[in-house]
Amino acid sequence: MMKQIGIVVLETYRRQVKSWSFLLLVLSPFIFLLLSFGVGYLSATATKGNAEKVAIIAAPKQLTQQLVVDQKNTTTRYQTVATAQKALSNKDLKGYLVVKKTAGRLQATYHGTEKLSQTQSSHFLQVLAAYQQSLNLQQAKLNQQQLTALQTTPQLRQKVTHVDKNNDDAVKLVSFMLLLFLMYFILLTYTTTVAQDIASEKGTKIMEVIFSSMPARNYFYGKILGTLSVIITHLLIYVLGGIAFFLMAPQLAITKKVFNENHELITKVLGNLANLNLLYVLLGVIIFTVLAALCGSLVVRPEDTSKAIQPVMYLVMVGFFGALTLGQTDDNLIVKVASFIPFLSSFFMPIRLINEHPAGWQVGLSLLLLLASTVGLSVYVGNLYSGLILQTDDVGMLKSFRRGLKIK
Repeated sequence: MMKQIGIVVLETYRRQVKSWSFLLLVLSPFIFLLLSFGVGYLSATATKGNAEKVAIIAAPKQLTQQLVVDQKNTTTRYQTVATAQKALSNKDLKGYLVVKKTAGRLQATYHGTEKLSQTQSSHFLQVLAAYQQSLNLQQAKLNQQQLTALQTTPQLRQKVTHVDKNNDDAVKLVSFMLLLFLMYFILLTYTTTVAQDIASEKGTKIMEVIFSSMPARNYFYGKILGTLSVIITHLLIYVLGGIAFFLMAPQLAITKKVFNENHELITKVLGNLANLNLLYVLLGVIIFTVLAALCGSLVVRPEDTSKAIQPVMYLVMVGFFGALTLGQTDDNLIVKVASFIPFLSSFFMPIRLINEHPAGWQVGLSLLLLLASTVGLSVYVGNLYSGLILQTDDVGMLKSFRRGLKIK
């Protein structure tokens, strides 16, 4: 039995993975991201150069090197205001900073076509403040004891006892949206695929030969497990790609700043995805795939598959749009009830796991109902499969199902 199922699994897996449609489906998000980042990077680098630099013109010469943030954003090439003005008019500079010392006080004036960045502005102010402080100390002519007293700094200790609600809400929202669209994308793609695959085999002579050498239910289980293996491969590629991006993002110039600013958010979102939610996604995909297989076995022509799987699509849309509408409402009765209903629980229980902490018995009962429904539906359809797949008369889905019940 296991050997027969294994042969079908391998054949189903090999045929789907080697197809161009699977390759394009897997690579399309990566191609889109590469193109987006590539175009953005090329656009950014094309406009950079001297036009992005700020010229430093400081009367106290020792200030010049201190004010240089880095060679990419600042320059000491221009020594006079006149040359800097000419470069600015020729669009060779973003602007220039003139620093003068008048009556023991530093006066800095920035001239440019656009504002200083936050990093540049903070750096200039920090350097100027430190230098001004040294000038003040020189003018005050303080003794060593007084200088030591002025260098006394305060201590700041933090004892955080509350949670940043805004950040926590952002984590929940991002986690919820990613999980919801992941479920929707997978179900729309693979329910159609498995239904078309089964519909294309219905009524063919090869199926009669196969069923003469192995039970139809074993063939059906192999088809479902093979499709599930393809889905797992698909998700695993995305997981590995996500891990690679997570490790590379802090090193890439184009993503370094954004990643560092949102590192905590990204880490918490990944934590929300890598838990029981993945089990709900997996069981949800299986039960919907089995239902799609049942619908695909009820039609005679493959071109009728789109009509056959409409009930599955309606059920997916109810779960998706219901979760999208009610997912952000706390303590919603509909969400709580739907989290125990098979087919819908794959959409609604992850919402509760992200937004609140349901009792352990509730999660256990929800998983038990979903698992029992998945196994029960798989066994039921497997027992009907021979009677459904060998029918060749176009009598409609309902009559075809009734015939399958009699033939089994």
